[in-house]
Amino acid sequence: MNTHLLTNAHIVTPEDHFTGTVKIEEGIITDVIKDRTYRDGIDLGGQWLIPGCIDIHTDYLERELHPRPGASFPLEFALHFLDARAAACGITTVFSALSFSDNLEKDRNITDSLQLARQIDTVRKSLLVNHFLHARIDPNSDAVLGYLREMAELESLAMVVYNENIPGERQFSLEFSIQRRAKAEGISLEEARDIIMRKREMNSRINHRAAIWETFRDLCVIGSHDDTREEHVWEGFRYGARLSEMPTTMAAARKAREMGLWICMGAPNYYRGGSHCGNLSCKDALEEGLVDILCSDYHFPAVLGSVVRMMEEGVTPSRAVNMVSLNPARLLGSDKLTGSIGVGKKADLVVFEQKTSFAAVSQVYVDGVNKLQAQYKPETEEVLI
Repeated sequence: MNTHLLTNAHIVTPEDHFTGTVKIEEGIITDVIKDRTYRDGIDLGGQWLIPGCIDIHTDYLERELHPRPGASFPLEFALHFLDARAAACGITTVFSALSFSDNLEKDRNITDSLQLARQIDTVRKSLLVNHFLHARIDPNSDAVLGYLREMAELESLAMVVYNENIPGERQFSLEFSIQRRAKAEGISLEEARDIIMRKREMNSRINHRAAIWETFRDLCVIGSHDDTREEHVWEGFRYGARLSEMPTTMAAARKAREMGLWICMGAPNYYRGGSHCGNLSCKDALEEGLVDILCSDYHFPAVLGSVVRMMEEGVTPSRAVNMVSLNPARLLGSDKLTGSIGVGKKADLVVFEQKTSFAAVSQVYVDGVNKLQAQYKPETEEVLI
């Protein structure tokens, strides 16, 4: 029997934190023992022991596939290093975001995204951590309708988010969109304005949220991305959204809370003290109780870094850790199996030493297997019991 003890650990549970021991048998936690350590276990030397982080939205796949404009790498290569980075940052379940849109400003079309998704389905179970897909579907595109059924067949697809692409809506103002278009294409502001206004008029006539909801309502968690006005939250809710992802204003976040939606914001926003593009500050939202989940967004280390920083700033360890583990598990409906340290839960666990505003991860367990074994050398050998 594959049985071992993680002992002399600073354990965080959903409502408490204490020094103790966790017993693992065949990948499942079978005991959590408070205020007791064992000589025949793996001595963690007082390091933090928390449930593995569940990252419901990361753009890291794009960074690994296309680290520079015009410089691309094959998916298997990119996934290997995304996987290794996730594990090293204490993330045991990762949702990679893929865009499904006919946006001509993107280098990849819907067919390309579907092909990538199918490749991920093929290799995901051979990787270190648990991998799923987070589909960002443009509801203002007729092109997506022809792909919904094929997308629904993807084994790894577990989240679908309405990712509206109407210029001047959501996080970027109309003037910002015009200026960005002019700069990107080297054209005048007048030419860019004409392009943007035609696109705005055309996209505003299209809304396929109902078709998307009908396709995925029984298959995936549905959310709405970059809600900016109260109407955006209402629209997402009307079409099955249970999640408001990265609301850009306090008004939108308050409406999401009023309507009972889960609210996710980016860990880099919290860690850096504000949004990199001038949107709602995660800290401000957190002070009003308007944040349930933190995701990596574009920076894996910020997930555990934000947990450490929250604890430094007076947030209880349980509340901080729940935002990156139990709460996303509850959203996903997997909290009976994962997302916290408790008897009967999967042994998806992270061991780290708290540094000044960051976490130095030493061990990462997925289904009770230490995925960083090569990097970690305990002072005493593990003894089977």
